[in-house]
Amino acid sequence: MRHRSSSRYGRYDGGPDPLAPPLDLSEALDSVADDVMAGYSPEQALREFLRRGGRTMTGLDDLAGRVQARRRDLLGRHRLDGTLHEVRRLLDEAVLEERKQLARDIRMDDTDRSFREMQLQGLPDSTAAAVTELAGYDWQSDTARRAYEQIKDLLGREMLDQRFAGLKNALANATDEDREAIAAMLRDLNDLLDRHARGEDTPADFEEFMARHGDQFPENPQDIDELIDILARRSAAAQRMLRSMTPEQREELLALSAQAFGSPALMEQLNRLDANLQGLRPGEDWTGSEQFDGEQGLGLGDGTGVLQDLADLDQLADQLSQSSPGSTLSDVDVDRLARHLGDEAAVEARTLDRLEKALRDSGLLRRGADGDLTLSPRAMRRLGTSLLQDAAGRLSGRQGQRDTRHAGAAGELKGSSRPWQFGDVESWDVTRTLTNAIGRTTAAGRDPAAGLRIEVADVEVQETEARTQAAVALLVDTSFSMAAEGRWVPMKRTALALHHLVSTRFRGDRLQLVNFGRYAGRLDIGELTALAPMREQGTNLHHGLMLATRFFRQHPTLQPVLLIVTDGEPTAHLMPQGESGPVALFSYPPEPATLRATIAELDRVGRLGAETTFFRLGTDPGLQGFLAAMARRVGGRVVAPDPEDLGAAVVGEFLRARSTFSPSSPWGADPDWPV
Repeated sequence: MRHRSSSRYGRYDGGPDPLAPPLDLSEALDSVADDVMAGYSPEQALREFLRRGGRTMTGLDDLAGRVQARRRDLLGRHRLDGTLHEVRRLLDEAVLEERKQLARDIRMDDTDRSFREMQLQGLPDSTAAAVTELAGYDWQSDTARRAYEQIKDLLGREMLDQRFAGLKNALANATDEDREAIAAMLRDLNDLLDRHARGEDTPADFEEFMARHGDQFPENPQDIDELIDILARRSAAAQRMLRSMTPEQREELLALSAQAFGSPALMEQLNRLDANLQGLRPGEDWTGSEQFDGEQGLGLGDGTGVLQDLADLDQLADQLSQSSPGSTLSDVDVDRLARHLGDEAAVEARTLDRLEKALRDSGLLRRGADGDLTLSPRAMRRLGTSLLQDAAGRLSGRQGQRDTRHAGAAGELKGSSRPWQFGDVESWDVTRTLTNAIGRTTAAGRDPAAGLRIEVADVEVQETEARTQAAVALLVDTSFSMAAEGRWVPMKRTALALHHLVSTRFRGDRLQLVNFGRYAGRLDIGELTALAPMREQGTNLHHGLMLATRFFRQHPTLQPVLLIVTDGEPTAHLMPQGESGPVALFSYPPEPATLRATIAELDRVGRLGAETTFFRLGTDPGLQGFLAAMARRVGGRVVAPDPEDLGAAVVGEFLRARSTFSPSSPWGADPDWPV
């Protein structure tokens, strides 16, 4: 016989969504990297992305805003005098029914009737005082008596519902046996808490208590501490509700509480319970208050529940703020979030948690020796690829001519070919390129004879052994004006794109990154990427050129290429070394000595045969004239890109400069940048 297998399907009830698409880390990494380059630490940058969210991802700020909106809704919709209003309504009903009965009871003695009417007429305005005064009244109307008894029953159930959620409904139409069971539970509970406070309780005591009264605790606590936590949160919320009332409301309620179930002993047990819980959990908020200004009256139990909801929302807001040291999104109580904001909010929080863990576990971020997060080499490569692709896109969008006089091999042909990649300077393998295009066209069901279109994926280039490498010095201005004018991040993106191009495509080249502010210094790409905006005055191009000259001399067999990014004239130069080391002399406007020192060092670079390009950021006429004169002096160029186009400009100029000493480059002509 063939057995039939059956499957049962049910609602998905927790954990990561097995059908959720994989997380795309690209946007997060780009955002983190941009913030790092703007001066944030990687840890701060990650927090900022999680706070803002992405194009298709809700951030923590949005979730926190919805938490606050929910909080405002609760406060703006409710008021806390629901129980007092209900007691007043029942009292008025009882008095009215009693007066009706007195009026129609013809058998009653007139003196007795008049006395009773005077009692009812002379009731105090205070609801609590009137209820207390009628405690010994002999009701003639059964309807009035039932309404008055409902007051005591309502107060008892509300008082219990304040401490034990759900008991108000459970005790509707309660019998004397039900009330005695509650009284016994309170006595046993207080005795258990007393023993726990003295350290005399045992697990068996808790088990015995739950065996007798467990049906009163739908939360099903597993031990004494969990039971105390549940009760203390509720009791503290009840205290906050009391403090949130007006003094008049609070006074009325306290006076009415003695009438609960007509048993002062009940209030004694509840007061004892509150004292026990406050002693066991002093860390709960027992003294806070809220300002309610809505129209919907709440009873004591419901009001306490709202105060608990407000406390939950406050805890969620704190968790979503991630302000505590070492906090992570795993700290967010997603079940509580779903309860207050819906399942969608919980899914959004889980997605952010998955993203944070994926970024930390993907190898894109790693812990340094000091425990701080850093961008890993893998992240730097991935970011460099993205920035280089962006630069290539911007570069290809520019119109310009190509000088094909030098088309040919970049060195000795190896006899093989490979797919074209951005930055390739080798000549095309025409045969392989056409063969690829024909094969692709035929596979698509079209006749190549009807027309052949070559796509980028078809292009193959001849592999060669390069004969010429470059020593590239990229000098970037890190003076205060670069950060103040919004040029800091474009400068870093440019350096990262060029670094990635050289390290992946021109591996025989050498790249040196030099930053110059008041002083100049050599940096690796990781140090430059994480460099915070500097607030020091001074543009010491002289010092930067000295480091570039030293770098070129360290690589005498490589062709020197000098790329300088700046937005200001030189305002500092390096003085001869004194007792405490070299000193930078700063002056604005520039001193003639600063200009002379800078020009002298540029001449040294020029004598080494460096291909020099200045990238001018800004429109200052003084800077424009100075850089033009500097470029003419060494046969260089000045390019004036927009900051967002800086990366494409530097990459394009690097390739152009390389073409002047590489006999095969198809990048021979100048890109169409403003010069």
